[in-house]
Amino acid sequence: MLAIDVFTSDYKPIAATAPGWDSGVGATWPASTATLVHGRREAVLVDALITVAEAHRLADFVRATGKVLTTVYVTHGHADHFLGLPVVLDAFPEAVAVALPEVVPHAEAQLTGPVLAYWESLFPGALPAAPVAPRALTGDVIELEGHELRPVRVGQSDTDPSTVLHVPDLDAVVGGDVAYNGIHMWLAQTDSRARERWLGALDTLEALRPARLVAGHQPPGADDRDAAAVIAASRRYLTDFEAAVEAGADARDVVRAMNRAHGDRGNPYTLYVSAAAQFPPGD
Repeated sequence: MLAIDVFTSDYKPIAATAPGWDSGVGATWPASTATLVHGRREAVLVDALITVAEAHRLADFVRATGKVLTTVYVTHGHADHFLGLPVVLDAFPEAVAVALPEVVPHAEAQLTGPVLAYWESLFPGALPAAPVAPRALTGDVIELEGHELRPVRVGQSDTDPSTVLHVPDLDAVVGGDVAYNGIHMWLAQTDSRARERWLGALDTLEALRPARLVAGHQPPGADDRDAAAVIAASRRYLTDFEAAVEAGADARDVVRAMNRAHGDRGNPYTLYVSAAAQFPPGD
């Protein structure tokens, strides 16, 4: 029998902000999840967070279950989902960190000088000193005590390629940034075509017919047991953002429109950066 437990790392301040952000208002990184799928003796972790401090808390969370961690599955190449790997792997040296083969180069690129310097500017002195990337998963499934956990390619989410982990025995989908739950969606690296592809990724997610959906970004205590509602809300956010960009003259117009429609979502800094990216200077 399998079960799922979710570790949520709360919103955390960032040190460097995009130009134009109101410095009188604290900017934060969105609350993030790492999810443990476990059986009687063994467990698989989905994603591994970013800072040393939260990765230590995550390792303690896993250790408290008494389960043997065999695998850490990384859903996509954004560093906030895997920079915590060295801490987790040090706590569980028998575990291996894997991702689908096409995700690995994107993760490795996050560890190159300029990109890693960006992450360090957000969290100075808080990241692992020797970051590692996941290695390529061999095969199409991760086995957990005779049960199959299935990585699913979805293509575009807030980056491309992206994946989720399907747990058929639990009617659950775990991790990834395909659907966001209660938090502004990171659209800074998308244009209209990418957002259209993202809608297709949500269709792929919906076709799995999950009852439970644990989003990679959701606030502590979020309800993740109505997958259809989370998917529908994410789809609505994307279409509303597209309409706001088409109708708006600048980023401020987009922020106002999105706050009218989705002002109850957490992490307004995400919305600001996403809106600003649609109107580059000089355009």
